[in-house]
Amino acid sequence: MKLSEFKYAVATEFGDSYGRVVVRDLVLPRLGGRSAQQAIDDGVRPRDVWAALCEATDVPPERRSGVGLPSPRE
Repeated sequence: MKLSEFKYAVATEFGDSYGRVVVRDLVLPRLGGRSAQQAIDDGVRPRDVWAALCEATDVPPERRSGVGLPSPRE
């Protein structure tokens, strides 16, 4: 997942305004207590950040690949 795809998935799932808040402010235990933005800034892959964000916000499994994005490879 590219960073642009991550941003698209966030905006599609949460909306533009709320999505920015979630990425900036929500602490994600799976990412060591960092926000999604902090994790991305620290070099964590956007796919891993998206997975942690989905887990923390209970995004249904069928939408975790991101709207319009291919399912992640196993």
